[in-house]
Amino acid sequence: MNPILNLTPSRVFYYFDEICKIPHPSKKEEKIIARLLEFGKALKLETKRDKIGNVLISKPATKGKENVTPVIFQSHVDMVCEKNSDTKFDFDKDAIQPYIDGEWLKAKGTTLGADDGIGVAIQMALLEARDIEHGPIECLFTVDEETGLTGAFNLQSEFMKGKMLLNLDSEDEGEFFIGCAGGKDTQAILEIEWEEKMPKNCIAYNVCVKGLKGGHSGDDINKGLGNAVRLLNRILWNAYQEYDLAIANIDAGNLRNAIAREGYAHIIIPQKNKEAFEKYLKEMDRIYKDEYRVTDPNVTVTFEETKMPKMVLDELLQIDLMNALYVCPHGVLAMSQDIPNFVETSTNLASVKFKEGKIYISTSQRSSLESKKQDAVDMVSSAFYTIGADDVICGDGYPGWTPNPDSEVLKVLVQAYRNLFNKEPEVKAIHAGLECGLFSEKYPGLDMVSYGPTLRGVHSPDEKLKIDTVQQVWDLTVEFLRILK
Repeated sequence: MNPILNLTPSRVFYYFDEICKIPHPSKKEEKIIARLLEFGKALKLETKRDKIGNVLISKPATKGKENVTPVIFQSHVDMVCEKNSDTKFDFDKDAIQPYIDGEWLKAKGTTLGADDGIGVAIQMALLEARDIEHGPIECLFTVDEETGLTGAFNLQSEFMKGKMLLNLDSEDEGEFFIGCAGGKDTQAILEIEWEEKMPKNCIAYNVCVKGLKGGHSGDDINKGLGNAVRLLNRILWNAYQEYDLAIANIDAGNLRNAIAREGYAHIIIPQKNKEAFEKYLKEMDRIYKDEYRVTDPNVTVTFEETKMPKMVLDELLQIDLMNALYVCPHGVLAMSQDIPNFVETSTNLASVKFKEGKIYISTSQRSSLESKKQDAVDMVSSAFYTIGADDVICGDGYPGWTPNPDSEVLKVLVQAYRNLFNKEPEVKAIHAGLECGLFSEKYPGLDMVSYGPTLRGVHSPDEKLKIDTVQQVWDLTVEFLRILK
């Protein structure tokens, strides 16, 4: 028997295991949407889908609870698709392979998708349950949260009826979130110019920075983690000065909302510099292991000889690219003046890709203050305008969610937590983006809190879910519904 099905609460893990078997990358959620529509109709509950793909399943109140305030539970159905470089996996076809490791649930070589598959599973178990007291419930399942908040952006103002919303997309049990940062993406595009003639008497290498933890570009931006884009570029920048390095290709980082874990460069150097260059790479491996001995101890610099490329970058373009990547900011830009130890503004240098004759550099900016978010966007943009980038594209972004400490739904959730655990939860804001900011625009006055079980390493193959916290969140949800007036 599948050991995951022995975990409690059993129905939550039953549905999470089912979700793992259904491919659901961002923008490719058709199969999970179809399953939810089938699920709701099989339970004979009102089930509908909007034009963008969001699903809403409504469950009437149990007897005696008909006049209780209607509540919306919400999670997103897409997942971040990241895998280790040595893992063969097709996120469009293959099932996630979860396994139990002590007190944690993990996946073999890939992201687990508990962000936010566990929220979806809690909602499905809630809709199915027949032994819970509750008022009217709506369960909202949104699409494409991870790569553009598309579902929340396109949610129609008349789609839901509830007055309170509980977002199941937070990652620390016992912490209730009542505010979040807004965000915006900035991408620079450079036309590739190649050298007309390849240098002679050269040797080619694949140089790699890997072994980094990566992580969420909001939640983890203040943890001092290594960024593969920056670490790789640092190697290339110095090697150009000392060893006459030329670049044929860079493939570093991946998703805009993930801190880059791995980066590769295909380069050439003069044959005469071979010994000194290899010694330099070994020294950079030692330096990085020392610099990140606490936060990213598994960082590794590797290299291997490879085939000579057909072309390398024009030298002036290469210099511009390396300089722009070096000066482009990454990490925390400002801490909150109001909330202790809370990141106010940050930026993530997410990826560099050579594709179809162009270089794409992707970044993302976050802030609790709209003005500082724009300032971060301008700061990043200027790094690429300085080198004459062919195009610098700034996305529309998404709004932050302003905290409301007097929230009624917060008061009830806090009381439910006290009833169960005889202690106080932490109430805070989060630097990561949540869909709640967009919900508040569509539904003015909607009273919201975000909570969830404990997750670590999200947006990376190190993602893991603390098993016992799922039971705690389930019990809290049931108690909240029981005491809500």
